[in-house]
Amino acid sequence: MDKGIPNKLFFKIGEGCEITDTQPYVLRYWESEFPALAPAKNSSGQRSYRRKDIETVLRIKQLLYDEGFTIAGAKKRLESEASGGGSTEERPVAAQPAAAPEADERTRTVLLEVKDQLREIWTLMDKGAKQVH
Repeated sequence: MDKGIPNKLFFKIGEGCEITDTQPYVLRYWESEFPALAPAKNSSGQRSYRRKDIETVLRIKQLLYDEGFTIAGAKKRLESEASGGGSTEERPVAAQPAAAPEADERTRTVLLEVKDQLREIWTLMDKGAKQVH
């Protein structure tokens, strides 16, 4: 997840944006949403991101954009990883076994039954609405 982070102690917000390919408003918003992302501010009030902050931004970006997490889901995942419940390294996704053809047929049958039942409900509701008028 290193993405070429320069070997520096601190990064200004513009440098952080360039490294992580994000906009400043996105970083500021993520700071408000993710407690793990808390850059220090220098004496003039400018944010000073450490390497760990940049790595956190990259991980948040990966969770949200690449893995499709919501903000809440990404927050939980980061908390889990911070408490040792998960790794910050990318893990390969296990291949999903192909569904058996008979399972597909069962699913199709159930969906057709649901469709028929919904049509019956709609018909009953339509008849009831006509009787009221």
